[in-house]
Amino acid sequence: MEPTYKRLVQLYDEVTQSTLSKQVKDASSKYAGGIMDASGIPRPNHGGTPSFMACWACALVNSDSRYYHDPELLAAFELAADFMLNRQHADGTVSLGSTNFNSPPDTGFVVGGVTQMYRLLLGHGWADSEPAAGKLRLFLERTIPAMLTGGCHTPNHRWVLTAALSLLYEIFKLPELAARAEEWLAEGLDITEDGEWTERSNGIYNAVSDIALYHTGRVLNRPELLEAVRRNLRMMVYLVHPSGEIVTDYSGRQDFGHSYDLATYFLSYRFMAAHDRDPLFAAMADSAGSRIRGPEGVNNNALMQLLLYPEETNIDGLERAPLPDRYVQVINGSHPVREHLEAAHSVGHHMQIRHSSMHPAFGAPLVRIRDRETSATVMARTPSFFSLRHGGVRLLGVKLSTSFSPGVVKFEELEAREHGYTLSVTMEKGYTGPIPRSLLPEGRERMSPWYLLPHQHRPSTHVQTHRLTAELTPGASEWTLRVVSDEREDVLTQLTFILGPEGELAGEGLEPVGEGRYMLKHGTARYASGGHALELAPGCCEHFVTEVREDSHPAGCRYVHMNWVTPFDKTVTIRLL
Repeated sequence: MEPTYKRLVQLYDEVTQSTLSKQVKDASSKYAGGIMDASGIPRPNHGGTPSFMACWACALVNSDSRYYHDPELLAAFELAADFMLNRQHADGTVSLGSTNFNSPPDTGFVVGGVTQMYRLLLGHGWADSEPAAGKLRLFLERTIPAMLTGGCHTPNHRWVLTAALSLLYEIFKLPELAARAEEWLAEGLDITEDGEWTERSNGIYNAVSDIALYHTGRVLNRPELLEAVRRNLRMMVYLVHPSGEIVTDYSGRQDFGHSYDLATYFLSYRFMAAHDRDPLFAAMADSAGSRIRGPEGVNNNALMQLLLYPEETNIDGLERAPLPDRYVQVINGSHPVREHLEAAHSVGHHMQIRHSSMHPAFGAPLVRIRDRETSATVMARTPSFFSLRHGGVRLLGVKLSTSFSPGVVKFEELEAREHGYTLSVTMEKGYTGPIPRSLLPEGRERMSPWYLLPHQHRPSTHVQTHRLTAELTPGASEWTLRVVSDEREDVLTQLTFILGPEGELAGEGLEPVGEGRYMLKHGTARYASGGHALELAPGCCEHFVTEVREDSHPAGCRYVHMNWVTPFDKTVTIRLL
């Protein structure tokens, strides 16, 4: 029995056992049949009751499960199907619960999994499960109007909706479902040549887009969509730390700075390894599969899709390539970020979009450096421009803040040099004059609210600039950081090192300036964790401001600050011990 499959059968049996006791059995409750999640409330979203139902469905039809054809589990499953029908809104949608009410995209996530759950039960040919399968089909049928008309919030939602439409088309054969999917696909895929999606979300939404587009391409016979999946999966090979933690230091979504692993990529790597007979993807699938600790969202349930698509996920006999652990990989080095941003001004949306974000950092360059147990990332257009893992030591980020803008500096350019990397930015700040009289609104003599004035017509005055560069140079056992300002005087500047909370921090020059925050006034700071350490030096405190305006330091990390005043040319060493 294949190790990943064996693990998943055992794991999902354990999930089934633990979640059966969390089902609401009170028939008078509006949550009757639902399975409580961590919130204590059963929810019909993709991470709630449907995700547990997927585990139950796997157990019911899999002869390797101890719950195979279990009548008690089947009765519980049918009650859960009733819950899904009862919590479905009249328009066919479900609500996420934490936000997103009557949500087409969140319904799309659920459809992406329930279609597969339905086909798994139906294909098993077990007469006892037919009533439950019928209820799943009714739920899906009710979603069709919302899937045909519903919109999205985010870039990845488009591909969630195309997958839902495609998977519904696979069952119901309605041509309008495929046509609506093609409407979304007509917008074009938002992925760089090097494989980065708009949201830059390595921890969450890359995997969402990958699995959605795999199934869309499969059902609609659009093999060109798989090339986008390939690109992202190739990129992700270089975005994993030695511990298995994914690089989330520059994400544009809620995984930013949080810990994630490859588990959600398992199916995408597995499908594409089998499709392409790719040894590297097969090795990544093995690594991702070893990190699955529980059920993912219902649209990305690992065991359900292994059972439903045995041929499409078969990588038996496929050799495995060694995963790289020594490399320097430039990502998006030639992507035309500046040209795209300049072109955005002519589109007409004025960089405003309802119910969503523009993600202007899409395609920004970054460099990944790996030398076995040491892993570093250099990043542009993000609050943190450098991060480092050295064994158990986690330097989560390095950021620069100034009183000029004010706030955190986002370096716009990243250039790879012969011996290192240079980041640079020229910030601009000015003032605005009076609006020309001919462009002023009528009625202003009585009262003229600020927000009713056409501010776009104000002329700029006294525009000032401030240029900063940061040079990062790797050595045998250290990184050298040189930060240089232009000649502008008296700009208060703060360099901050963000460290994991698990380590020990020491140094004579450290002075506490807040919860978990320290000023390194002079000398060296030493941070140790997991048998490894790093040293930061030299400390500096040229001004007494402990927190630059418009900067923030959330609880849960250690912060080491150095304070400088422009003009400066400062060099800091990060020694690895």
